[in-house]
Amino acid sequence: QVRLEESGGGLVQPGASLTLSCEVFGRTTSRSGSGWFRQSPTKEREFLGGMNWSGSTMYADSVKGRFTISRDNTRNTLILRMTNLTPEDTAVYYCALCPGCIKSSLPRASNYDYWGQGTQVTVSS
Repeated sequence: QVRLEESGGGLVQPGASLTLSCEVFGRTTSRSGSGWFRQSPTKEREFLGGMNWSGSTMYADSVKGRFTISRDNTRNTLILRMTNLTPEDTAVYYCALCPGCIKSSLPRASNYDYWGQGTQVTVSS
């Protein structure tokens, strides 16, 4: 049974940085892609970025240059580093795993089999 557990959300001021972590429990295929999404009450779930099994990343235009995706294989943890946050970044953030996904499949939420519970990020002064 695969389970994703997120942490690191919270309340920050505009311009601040925040790092989200997503620990993966259970056995997954070595060729799993991963992705980060967010959802706010007024918007549909939005793809932020992803990483394929070989470590190649891609980002949505809305966060490119501000968000960075990485992973720590020693801790089975996915990481989303966010900088220069604005109130428009306020949302619930989700990590997800996409077994066998190629890079071009990462932006589509329906391709993901496993999801974290979500962590709230609020950007406000």
